[in-house]
Amino acid sequence: MGAAFILKKSLLSAFVALVLFSLMIGIRTEAGPTGQLIYWTRFGDLAIMVVLVFAGSILTELFRQRFAARQHAPLLPESAKRGLSTLGRLVVPLLLVFAFLVPVIFYKQRYMLDLGILVMTYVMLGWGLNIVVGLAGLLDLGYVAFYAVGAYSYALLSTTFGLSFWICLPLAGILAAFWGMLLGFPVLRLRGDYLAIVTLAFGEIIRLVLLNWQHVTGGPNGISGIPRPSLFGIPLTAGPNGLAAHLGIPFSPTHRLVLLFYIILALALLTNWVTLRLRRLPIGRAWEALREDEIACRSLGINTTTTKLTAFATGAMFGGFAGAFFATRQGFISPESFSFQESALVLAIVVLGGMGSQLGVVLSSLALIGGFELFRGFEQFRMLAFGGAMVLLMIWRPRGLIAHREPSLFLATRTKVSSDLVKEGR
Repeated sequence: MGAAFILKKSLLSAFVALVLFSLMIGIRTEAGPTGQLIYWTRFGDLAIMVVLVFAGSILTELFRQRFAARQHAPLLPESAKRGLSTLGRLVVPLLLVFAFLVPVIFYKQRYMLDLGILVMTYVMLGWGLNIVVGLAGLLDLGYVAFYAVGAYSYALLSTTFGLSFWICLPLAGILAAFWGMLLGFPVLRLRGDYLAIVTLAFGEIIRLVLLNWQHVTGGPNGISGIPRPSLFGIPLTAGPNGLAAHLGIPFSPTHRLVLLFYIILALALLTNWVTLRLRRLPIGRAWEALREDEIACRSLGINTTTTKLTAFATGAMFGGFAGAFFATRQGFISPESFSFQESALVLAIVVLGGMGSQLGVVLSSLALIGGFELFRGFEQFRMLAFGGAMVLLMIWRPRGLIAHREPSLFLATRTKVSSDLVKEGR
């Protein structure tokens, strides 16, 4: 492809940018002091943007052609590849050790502890949704509904009946799994876009019920005064019955944050462990078969009804656990915390990390949640940078950060199959 093709493609990209940015950048409108509409033009900024798109399109095409010409040549020597492979095997242990040491390293930095808790919450949500989307291949846009069910279940049980966090936590997961099965029954015959629309509607229905059922859920006012978790029945308070008094150490509000961090870390590791174990069981292999081809899955005698329901219920259960933790961490919940934006963010974490990849969910959670915080000081450009990074990632890594998934079942040694066993009719 020569210069004429590159020039033609760049001019087309510049024209599209001119059309899209004409009203977004070229003309600015605001309400005047007396209510009338006033506007002013910014054609200089519009021209700069179009020129940047034109130049960027040329550079992108040149880089793509140069990369395509060298794609058959080895980019790295064998020694470097072996080093990267060894480093890749060390990523998981290093991340795990770092996660355990976060409260020790950042003990005096409340912001970093809060950020760590937030990242681990989304890691757990991503691993829960990964069962439904990554393993079973069921596109769920209403996962926040199970998150909300778990949060409100814990809040109502704890404030109404005075139950502790450790009793309400499994109950919240069970209730969320029950709602996951209720969602699974109507969508047994749906796939693809139709499934996504129904799950999206389910998430909105749950949010509207929480918003309008005021005498139970509090409506838009939410539920406040949600009890905090305790450590073996010992509250983390400053009183004589608190944990600090029992240990004979000065009380610090950071103690509660450290406990919350280790709770969500334990819940996330439990989610990961259960997911990895289930992948090696027949139900996990049935999920992956369903993801690859539902018709072939049925022809093999797999009960797709049970397979879908177990996927929805299992993913919803872990979403309920995360919701219960969210409620006890915040001490207050309201329907505004469970909007569609949360479902979209968790789904983005799963897709960008690599569907079915546990490590990919961790890396994408660090990138998305930590990236949001990194650009918090640049509020006007934060979404621009975030969107640009997502576009680049989907271009160069369309299958996610971690595209490779370890097989759930494989032969440890090569096995020779006799020709007598592969004759026609056997």
